[in-house]
Amino acid sequence: MRGFLENIKIAFRSLFLNKTRSFLTMLGIIIGVGAVVAMLSIGTGAQESVISSVQDIGSNLIIISPGNPEEEQQMMGPQMMFAGDNAELGPDDVTAIEREAELVTVVAPVVFGGGMVSYLNKNTQPQIYSSTENGLELYNMDIERGSFYNRGDVSSSSNVAVIGQTVVKKLFNNIDPMGKIIKINGQNFKVIGILEPRGTDSFGNDQDNVVSVPVTTAQSKLFGEGSYDMILTQSINEESIDDATEEIEDILRRSRGIRIGEKNDFRVRNQTQLLDVVSTITGIFTVVIAGIASISLLVGGIGIMNIMLVSVTERTKEIGIRKAIGAKNRDILVQFLVESIVLSVTGGISGILFAVLISIILNNFTVLETSITTMPIIIALSFSTAVGLFFGIYPAMRAARLNPIDALRYE
Repeated sequence: MRGFLENIKIAFRSLFLNKTRSFLTMLGIIIGVGAVVAMLSIGTGAQESVISSVQDIGSNLIIISPGNPEEEQQMMGPQMMFAGDNAELGPDDVTAIEREAELVTVVAPVVFGGGMVSYLNKNTQPQIYSSTENGLELYNMDIERGSFYNRGDVSSSSNVAVIGQTVVKKLFNNIDPMGKIIKINGQNFKVIGILEPRGTDSFGNDQDNVVSVPVTTAQSKLFGEGSYDMILTQSINEESIDDATEEIEDILRRSRGIRIGEKNDFRVRNQTQLLDVVSTITGIFTVVIAGIASISLLVGGIGIMNIMLVSVTERTKEIGIRKAIGAKNRDILVQFLVESIVLSVTGGISGILFAVLISIILNNFTVLETSITTMPIIIALSFSTAVGLFFGIYPAMRAARLNPIDALRYE
């Protein structure tokens, strides 16, 4: 143990005697470890942020959208048409779910799109989201002032609007927007409510840059569409979300006349499935990026091997003297291996500090959220230690095999 500690002291002494050379040697390890840990922290942060955003909407939310589930996985040729191609979601689908589903609570159709919103001489282009009175609950939104549109507003296609905080700032500044008349795509709408601030989502989108109107109003006066972009509903609790998803699928297949063996012309997804997809995507992204960044570790390892070979050549006479006074081949081997590992681990620790600095900068000055956990640090340190050990073996063996007589004669 004492000899091992002595080797570590010698390794650090050698490292500090050649500061510039040691730093340049460690640079590849620093960049590699820093990049790997930073990429893993970005991937973890993105995954946590998306999961948080999804859970904010509601962990038992179920989303029904038009189209075949397999369309996203393969291109369908003209000869492979299936029942219900280009089918749309409509009021009959909402009615069927409300009438037959036993495992869901509320149902709300959704139509969304862009549009020009103006007040006096100011204008903005927010996301226009439209639904029924149930939309407030399903989207887990809160009203700061005023009220959300009610069932009467939906049934009569009233020109009323609820606006987000960004729209308030862009159009009204210090003016109270309540009761004011704004124009949406040239149509007059009365502001009846203001949403509480929600900030940006995990993709950097401003969730407060939104205007919400009754779905019937949007269909008849803004977008001219009779179909829905999606239908939202909730299971009675989180435990029943998968059963509720299957129940809705069965109901829609019956109501839409889809026969056994025919593919669905709609997609039913719940938050659990969405989270699984997000986790898979971010996981693949993180592994690929971290793999690319790991190339720097390989380059750094080659740099360590190169500098250790130079060190062996420079210290040939020192090796000869040590052998002449009784040092064994194993002692020389351990000494140079320890030096290689110390060089690599020091670079790894510096790389981790570099990654922490990157994470702080990204968290404070960009929309990206990062999260450095213990596991990436352990993996990075283990990998950098392995790099030092692997690439230090050959130079250490070369030093250990030197003939003491030839080493003493070396100039």
